[in-house]
Order: sequence, then C-alpha cells, then structure tokens
Amino acid sequence: MSNYTPKQIVAELDKYVIGQSAAKHAVAIALRTRWRRQQLSEDLRDEVTPKNIIMIGPTGVGKTEISRRLAKLSQAPFIKVEASKFTEVGYVGRDVESIVRDLTQFAVNMLKEERTHVVREKAVYQAEERLLDLLLPPPPPRPSYEQSAESRPTDTRERLRSQLKEGRLDDRQVELDVKEKVMPVGVISNVGMEDLEMNLKEMLSGIFPGKHKKRKVKVRDAINILTEEEVQKLIDMDEVFKEAITRVEQSGIVFLDEIDKIASREKGHGPDVSREGVQRDLLPIVEGTTVTTKYGPVRTDHILFIAAGAFHVSKPSDLIPELQGRFPIRVELDSLKEVDFIRILTEPRNALLKQYNAMLETEGIELKFTEDAIREIASTAVAVNERMENIGARRLFTIMEKLLDDISFNAPDLSGKSYNIDAAYVKERLADIIKDQDLSRYIL
Repeated sequence: MSNYTPKQIVAELDKYVIGQSAAKHAVAIALRTRWRRQQLSEDLRDEVTPKNIIMIGPTGVGKTEISRRLAKLSQAPFIKVEASKFTEVGYVGRDVESIVRDLTQFAVNMLKEERTHVVREKAVYQAEERLLDLLLPPPPPRPSYEQSAESRPTDTRERLRSQLKEGRLDDRQVELDVKEKVMPVGVISNVGMEDLEMNLKEMLSGIFPGKHKKRKVKVRDAINILTEEEVQKLIDMDEVFKEAITRVEQSGIVFLDEIDKIASREKGHGPDVSREGVQRDLLPIVEGTTVTTKYGPVRTDHILFIAAGAFHVSKPSDLIPELQGRFPIRVELDSLKEVDFIRILTEPRNALLKQYNAMLETEGIELKFTEDAIREIASTAVAVNERMENIGARRLFTIMEKLLDDISFNAPDLSGKSYNIDAAYVKERLADIIKDQDLSRYIL
C-alpha cells in the first residue's frame, strides 16, 4: 500500500472500472490516508479516524467493483454485506456484530493462505520423507561392523524419491494413519443463530478428540494429505490469529451495500422503526467499539466503511443524523452512457468481449467483433435500460448471452470455425426481442 500514490491507485482502478472518477478519487484518498496515519506518532495515530464514504448511484455502475479492487490492491481484509440482511437486537436475524466476526474470519483465512505459501516447499519435502518411510521402512539398527552396508537402502530411497517426483508411483497404495474430526450434529436451527452453533460445534469438537483411522490411499492422494498435515504443523496459528486481528483493526474494509434500504423515509410506526433500529445498531460499529470474536476482541475504530445505495426512494439525509455524521464523504456515481458501454466491452483487463473470446477459444472457436457490432451492442444495452429497469453494465451480460446463445450451445460441434460478428448479426439476433416489449422484459 505504501508504494501507491492516489494517482497510481486511480490508474490501477482504471484497468478494471470505466469512468466514475469522483468515486475513484475518494477511495484513493481514503487508502492513502491510511498510509499517512501509519507515519504519525503513536499518540496522534489513534486520534485519526477513517473518513467513511457513501457512494450514491444506480445498480451496475461500479460501486462494488471499485471497493473490491481497492481491497485487492491494498491486500486488506474485505467483506461485502447487505445492510438489508440485518435486524435490530431483539428480532430474529443477523446482528450487525457478525460483520466484524466475518471480516476477522476472512483475515484469518487470508493470513493462513499467505503462511501456507511460505511453508509449502518445506511441508512438501517433509511429506515426501514421511511417504518414503511408508514405501520403504528404515532398516533395523545394525551392529557397528556392518555399517558400510547401509549405503544400499539409501540408494534405494533416492531411486524411490526420483520415481515419486516423476509420478511413477502415483497409483501405488499406502496405508495412512488419518485423524478424523468428530463433529457434533447441529443443535440450533433458528435463523441468525449460525454463529452460536458454529462456536458450540467448535467447543464440543475440542472436548471429543478425533479418532485415528487407518486408510488405504493412492500415493498421489497421500502426498496431498501429508502435505496439509505438515503445513498445519509449520504454521503457528496463535500468531496468525493475533496478526489477523491487527490487520482487521488497521486495514479492514467493509462494503455496506443497500444502505438506502434501511433509511427511514417517514417517521412513525411500522417497518421503518426496525430500519432505524438497524441504523442505531450499526452506529457503534462505525463509530468505534470492541466486538468479541472467537479469535479475540476486535476494535473497529479504524476499519474503513464504504456504504452504497441507489437512493431512488430515500436520500442520504433520511439516515439518522449520527450515522450521517460518520460518513462525511459522499460521491455520486454517473449512469452509464453508450460510450461507457463501448469502453466496458473492450478496455478493461477483464473486458466482456475478452472473456467471451477466451471462453469460446477453449472449444476451438474464434470470435471477431467488428466496431459497428460493438456500437450496436452498446446502444441496445442503453435502449433496454431506458425502457425497463436500469441495471447498468449488468445489462451487457443479458445481451451477450442472448447474442451468442446458438454459438455457445453448438460450440462442441463447431470446433475450428471462425465467426465474424457485425452489426447486422447483432440486429438479426436481437430484433424480435427488442421489438416485442413484453418479451424483452422476460428475455433481457
């Protein structure tokens, strides 16, 4: 993260997300501010709180993608949650503290994966040694005058090692002593109680130790089982838990989608009371509190919250004032125009046309899209979005699937063929659907 200036962060985001420069600027500054905070003295560092962001814009314009790419760029623990999934305390459903528990679990998995990469080479070597012991048990101790004869088993072991690496022993069977976990059956089935059930299962699995069982497996499977066992031995999980909590506290990012769904449009009784309750439950987490997780207490003071919503019916000022105050930065994302759709189809590293080309290349089919075809696809997407619900760039997926439906279905029988897709082909494939408004509601 320290290597990226705000301009470089925006340049990286530009590789995957078209347009939306205001939103990119806001998240780039937020990310750089984190680095600046780390450079401060310890007493001042704790005083600097993250400047949380609200992204306002219709669906499919890049809100989630910007946040996800930002987290990937900074290698920060990141989760996306829908605000509408939570209920206030006292109601059946997920409580807001589960956001922090899920984020911590993600950080633990992320760190475990990183440590696994570091120790894997050593783990593979140790797994090979254990496997060679099973394939060729070490010779019994010999009297000292016979020591010179011990070179022969060593030669055999090295020959076996070569055969193992070349895969010549893959189908040979060995007997492994495998520890089986005894997991108690589920005891709680109420919605929102999954965290409690998971913790209970974990506690009970510690009380009932796993049984050891002899299993005959092929060498190719045995090397994987033994490698995983060696990885577990080489990773200090207590250290992983400790560092995961630090990483969540210092660089965690929470993308809170559909925040507009919990905005109270009118004061009064009914469902809006519950919406306001969720906001009040969210408030301490966003302000900064300590949440108890199974890995230890986690402080949320410096977690960056990026909220997003379409705000068609409600507006950000409908949120309770205390929560509004915790999201000082507001950016509006633009609706996508035809020129944006053309760029989305062709420019990003994961551009839609590149994806479809690569997918059909696996069947030996070459697709060539002409410029007028790309313009026709883009203008169709804009037209359908205007006539029906505006689902942004996601409309391109529905159009592309319909456009390439026949080729995709018959692909295994068309290997070696090349297709030139022009505007005429696009119009022909989509003409009936575009004309018939009722049909286009179902198909596109």
